[in-house]
Amino acid sequence: MKFNDVVSGGVLLALSLLILLTVKDYPDIPGQNIGPGAFPGLLAALLALCAVLLMVKGLRTQRHMPWLVWGEWMKSRFHLRNFCITVGCLVFYITASDFLGFLISSTVVLSTMFIALRVRLSWVLPMSLIVTLVVHTIFYKALRVPLPWGVLMPFQW
Repeated sequence: MKFNDVVSGGVLLALSLLILLTVKDYPDIPGQNIGPGAFPGLLAALLALCAVLLMVKGLRTQRHMPWLVWGEWMKSRFHLRNFCITVGCLVFYITASDFLGFLISSTVVLSTMFIALRVRLSWVLPMSLIVTLVVHTIFYKALRVPLPWGVLMPFQW
């Protein structure tokens, strides 16, 4: 699937404006010259600039191109199935991770995706567990990002 650059630029411009509207309401931190919205605001402004440049390029070079061109993969059942599985896994994680926790949700998602990609069944669960634990350790211990524990709350380390 290919979008015209004008469409892609418009979406990116809308995203950058949404970010700018959000960060302008961030409170100032006493004693700090730079508030919490400075860097997200700077990145959003740069994104807006790139979006406008992308839209100008699209208007100049892709004037007669349709807004959307479906890719060849849309005719492949395997690719469509994998696309639907990926979207389903994202929806599952978003809805279930608070209750089940990151460890269980991520293991289920990775196992489902490995099976969909025809990974050898004897490798699916061990690889899902290893990848989940590595990602959890990086986010929870190194980056100090609190991931949901869900039903495993009594066993958190």
